[in-house]
Amino acid sequence: MASETGTPQRPKYQRIADDLKAAIETGTYGPGDRLPGESALAAQYDVAPLTARQALKILRTEGLVETKRGAGARVISFRPIRRHGIQRLSHQQWGTGKTIWSADEERPVTIDVQVDTVAAPAHIAPLLDLSDGESVCARSRRFVLADRPVMLATSYLPLSLVEGTAIMRVDTGDGGTYARLAELGFTPAHFREEIRCRLPLAAEAESLGMPLERPVVKVCRTAYDANLRAVEVNEMTMDSAAYILEYAFDA
Repeated sequence: MASETGTPQRPKYQRIADDLKAAIETGTYGPGDRLPGESALAAQYDVAPLTARQALKILRTEGLVETKRGAGARVISFRPIRRHGIQRLSHQQWGTGKTIWSADEERPVTIDVQVDTVAAPAHIAPLLDLSDGESVCARSRRFVLADRPVMLATSYLPLSLVEGTAIMRVDTGDGGTYARLAELGFTPAHFREEIRCRLPLAAEAESLGMPLERPVVKVCRTAYDANLRAVEVNEMTMDSAAYILEYAFDA
């Protein structure tokens, strides 16, 4: 169906979702506020309850509301993480013993860490200039903020560089992996990040506690030393509803 201007009309459930999103953005509904239920929305917009349910599902998929059986839909009270894409990697951050995370957030985070020695994955080996099957240290982490999983990350480092060092431990110490690389003579001096979005794999959605319909942000960062040798590849999977990516730099 098209409008009088010839523009195709959006389905009713999408128009309801648009109205609700606008009300959330303008503050009509604030964090923690309950939205009208399916029956109320159906009556207000003269639609079937199923149509109203589809509208609320859109808001949940986009991370704007949370729904609990018997409690209806409430506006998410979680404040998104503002990820400072450039400042967080400054030597002044990790070089002074701070965590990269603290450049983005003051709220405490829980990080589950697992360290393994594995054969370099086929897509990682060329980035680290390694031979097929050469071993790497894989540091896998799951970040949980305010009881909400927000990111999965795995860093791959050449085992020939880090074997027997603090980087192989769960707790790498003040300044993290980059500070330890600097102590080994491989100070990160240059970074390259690639960013893309896609729908999550089932295992990713389960680990992040998010719906399969919501995209994740995939970030692949390669760290290089002063000789432009790749010393780490970090693959990150972020809940798109939990992050704002900010890049501030001079012209």
